[in-house]
Amino acid sequence: MAERRTITGYSNPLVKFLRSLRDKKHRRREGKFLAEGLRLLTDARLAGMLPEMLVMAAGRDAHPLLTELEVAVAAAGGQIVEMDEDILAKVTGKDNPQAVAGVYAEFDTSLASVDRAAAPIWLVAQAMRDPGNLGTMLRTGDAVGAGGLILIDDCADPFSVEAVRASMGAIFTQRVVRASWDEFIRWLRMGEGHLVAASLREATDYRKAPYRAPCFLMVGNESQGLPEECEQACDLRVTIPMLGRADSLNAAVAGAVLAYEALAKLRG
Repeated sequence: MAERRTITGYSNPLVKFLRSLRDKKHRRREGKFLAEGLRLLTDARLAGMLPEMLVMAAGRDAHPLLTELEVAVAAAGGQIVEMDEDILAKVTGKDNPQAVAGVYAEFDTSLASVDRAAAPIWLVAQAMRDPGNLGTMLRTGDAVGAGGLILIDDCADPFSVEAVRASMGAIFTQRVVRASWDEFIRWLRMGEGHLVAASLREATDYRKAPYRAPCFLMVGNESQGLPEECEQACDLRVTIPMLGRADSLNAAVAGAVLAYEALAKLRG
């Protein structure tokens, strides 16, 4: 039987706990993260993932998808919490919060959890700092049927409220992995894997490149690109021609362009 609670005060310990999940340190300590919005939580449910705690605004409009979500959480023994909309705004950090949010357990993000043969394409981001870009790469991965997103070195936290929101639900459909560069390249060379970097150094036009599955497509930091060490270790370096005055694309956009080209080539 699900536990149901009603929260009426800002000082309630549960409100403080939920607010703490907006901070990376507390997320890591608790091993949990926040997701908000009925669409996102419904996508998670369809992907087989339910929140441990369902938080809803009191007086919200009825919706059949929310009813289905509430029934599923109750059946799984999760917690259901109601609170005033202004309290929920304090939890999510938004003046106009969605009517529902969920608390999820963080996923296993180890390289050991990856089956590289599970998909023809994997996305890799090195030192990507913008949570919006990270979310966009997750959405791209979902769109092209990638196995997941591997985050190398000091990347933005994929479980931050901003990154989860930007992923539009893809955080629940894509495997997310975190590793150092040394850990990743050592793991990659222990099996099959074609590492392709978006680069300007002695690179092949991305439309003429010979992609091979499983293909690991790597983009670098938004402002600095990839370190030379990473580029030199790649099996293939590709470039996207720029026809205007800009000298490069946004990192997440470049990843999407490469992913669709690689997918087309791999499909033959």
